[in-house]
Amino acid sequence: MKPNDVPAKDYQSIEFDYQPSPDQQATTPVFHPVVVVGAGPVGLALAIDLAQRGVNVLLLDNDHKLSTGSRAICFAKRTLEIFDRLGCGEPMVNKGVSWKVGRVYFRHEEVYSFDLLPDEGHERPAFINLQQYYVEGYLVERALELPNLQIRWKNTVTGIEPAADHTLLTIATPDGDYRIRAGHVAACDGSRSAVRSLMGLETQGRVFRDRFLIADIRLAGADFPSERRFWFDPPFHPGQSVLLHKQSDGVWRVDFQLGWEADPDEERKHEKIVPRVRAVLDSIGAQAASFEIVWASVYTFACQRMASFRHGRVIFAGDSAHGVSPFGARGANSGVQDAENLAWKLALVLRGEAPDTLLDSYASEREYAADENIRHSTRATDFITPKSEVSRLFRDAVLDLSREHAFARRIVNSGRLSMPATLHGSPLHTGDADTFAGTMVPGAAVADAPVLRDGEPSWLLRQFGSDFTLLVFGDAPAWTTTLPLQTLCIGAAGLVDAQSLAARRYDARPGTAYLIRPDLHVAARWRAPDETRVRAALAGACALR
Repeated sequence: MKPNDVPAKDYQSIEFDYQPSPDQQATTPVFHPVVVVGAGPVGLALAIDLAQRGVNVLLLDNDHKLSTGSRAICFAKRTLEIFDRLGCGEPMVNKGVSWKVGRVYFRHEEVYSFDLLPDEGHERPAFINLQQYYVEGYLVERALELPNLQIRWKNTVTGIEPAADHTLLTIATPDGDYRIRAGHVAACDGSRSAVRSLMGLETQGRVFRDRFLIADIRLAGADFPSERRFWFDPPFHPGQSVLLHKQSDGVWRVDFQLGWEADPDEERKHEKIVPRVRAVLDSIGAQAASFEIVWASVYTFACQRMASFRHGRVIFAGDSAHGVSPFGARGANSGVQDAENLAWKLALVLRGEAPDTLLDSYASEREYAADENIRHSTRATDFITPKSEVSRLFRDAVLDLSREHAFARRIVNSGRLSMPATLHGSPLHTGDADTFAGTMVPGAAVADAPVLRDGEPSWLLRQFGSDFTLLVFGDAPAWTTTLPLQTLCIGAAGLVDAQSLAARRYDARPGTAYLIRPDLHVAARWRAPDETRVRAALAGACALR
């Protein structure tokens, strides 16, 4: 049995006690600098990040348990790197099922496969599959280690009154209602956001008229590679699509397209699910395998977002701000990236080191990222679920061609898998004055590479702190010691580019420097930096210019 097949702590059975707060007895509403609403992956990630930056955080959740069922399961390399910085990435990777290969089938045969991480030299895998309740469990355990982060379970926000210097929240508990004042509110309370509803706000976009069945099965008597398999119009489920991939604890996720006319109540019944799953297993040579159904759900989805993610002192992140189809694993991954984008900016504003307008860049950058995710998600859904005979003929012709032609494979869309958005056009970034090759443009998420730190193997991303960093290839100029940032020198001070991958990925020569934001996006880069230009770029990245 593989390590990630061994059941760990039963996070789904854990219940967190409701505990009364002194705030409930206060004669006037108590002030909290930041209140995060929603203890899912996004709210927990944001609260932990802020707390690690020294901010006092109150996290409210209307429940007292972690999520039910596997829900989000695909967590991308970028998200894992964020979890590393939050102090809980290692147990997630150890527990999760790592994968990078996907296989695409059309009708009865495989037409091609793809590799999401074809080059070596990255600490984290392209993806892990891990049930959402494990992710939430590891995040809660990390949150409980932070003395300046308080979680209140069974605390439901039922009223919100924005004011000039705070937001007044009304909170319902088993002991009755109470009120608090929040300097800033981060609404991370999901697609049915109570905060959004209480403020009379809504999301807009496209609702897809289709239904899908998720069936999590525990499989015995078969062992397959941890790969993603996607079928278009397979003989065992004609006219529809099927997705199969592995999770932890020997559980496999099977996702069946059902069509809009399917009855959700009927399709959730085990007697309907069992023959569907049996047909999938038989098609891949697992006739002898037995299985049990662990969890099942029928869902519909929409691709939509709020017009603005910031409304004064109330800021929206994750599914409360935007929603996408499940194809491509863009929901939870983009939400965690929302949290990382917001945390450092809000911390700087609260410390008085940046103006309030820095928070506007959270909205503009993450709205840009949401639009990119929605475009990819919509295109994937249109390809997977053609709504006209012409669309279906086009899709099937592309799949036929993809057997032998690479150009057709670029058109096939079974869900373009989550990648971090390159934040083109952000007002925080300084454009290039020098010529560079490669992808590390201003706005890009920084790339990892193997390094030696004092002779010991390590990774480049492990060397960054929580503030701005000037990454220099070679010796740092003397003036860098006067800057309010970390200076990280590759090729000096005990840090060696072990396989020259860092220089290759950053198109670096001796003297090249990159200004890296706290969320590890590139803010600026130079072939030969000088103090004036670096200070100007740093000011710009803090919305001070």
